[in-house]
Amino acid sequence: MSVQTKATIASFGGKLLKLAHNASTTNCEMAFNLYLPPQTTTNSLHKVPLLIYLAGLTCTGDNGAEKGFFQHAASQKGIAILYPDTSPRGLKIEGEDESYDFGNGAGFYVDATKSPWSKGYKMYSYITQELPKAVFENFTEIDSERVSIFGHSMGGHGALTLFLKNPGKYKSVSAYAPIANPMKCPWGEKAFSGYFGEEEKGKWAEHDATELVKKWKGEPLDILIDVGTADNFYKQNQLLPENFAKAAEGKGKVNVRWQDGYDHSYFTMATFADDHVNHAARYLLEKA
Repeated sequence: MSVQTKATIASFGGKLLKLAHNASTTNCEMAFNLYLPPQTTTNSLHKVPLLIYLAGLTCTGDNGAEKGFFQHAASQKGIAILYPDTSPRGLKIEGEDESYDFGNGAGFYVDATKSPWSKGYKMYSYITQELPKAVFENFTEIDSERVSIFGHSMGGHGALTLFLKNPGKYKSVSAYAPIANPMKCPWGEKAFSGYFGEEEKGKWAEHDATELVKKWKGEPLDILIDVGTADNFYKQNQLLPENFAKAAEGKGKVNVRWQDGYDHSYFTMATFADDHVNHAARYLLEKA
């Protein structure tokens, strides 16, 4: 599966690649960013682990790469970071551009089953299968056996659900301000109604981190979650991290850190970027 390089940008001693490929799951060209740390150029035999960052509503693969400052710690630890897009682009489905929280930029990391969205809104399969396969085939310096995942808001929802739905696939997970109980919040209710149908509550539960963690039977959890006390979306009951933390009791450690005065923006993510990369590094590098 060929990948086109659109730009190469120096970043913290490594390089940030702006890439694109034709994806069968989403029926369109998908753009994404990939950060390769300096360790990939100093030793051609050295394979680096991969950390996948899932972005939030309205974002593309550029936002985290350009504003998250994750490359700082990743360059020190020797970790590649993959920044996918948040939805298919240009499918020309009626209604996909009508609102910021559904359609373009709002794929919610699910495989839609309701027409017409089922024709290309397959972000779950894209993120878990097609995109990493393309990356590992084209960038052999990345170790396909060492992968972690994290994300912000809608992407925090995606990171938590992909981790919980695929035990052992990802070494670790963390999140900023995740939509942690989408069945109970306006964003999730709108997205799941559109992508699955209002009556398909069983399908909704398959992509709700709070519901998934109740059934977790894998290794004890170690999840880092940061939420700002000035986050307006938390105040609007869109995130509900306390529901997730309560449902996870007895399943391991869920460390919800309330960051005083911080909001929902990339300023918050950049401030705690090193913490999240270091959280992943503990698992990605433990057997390196």
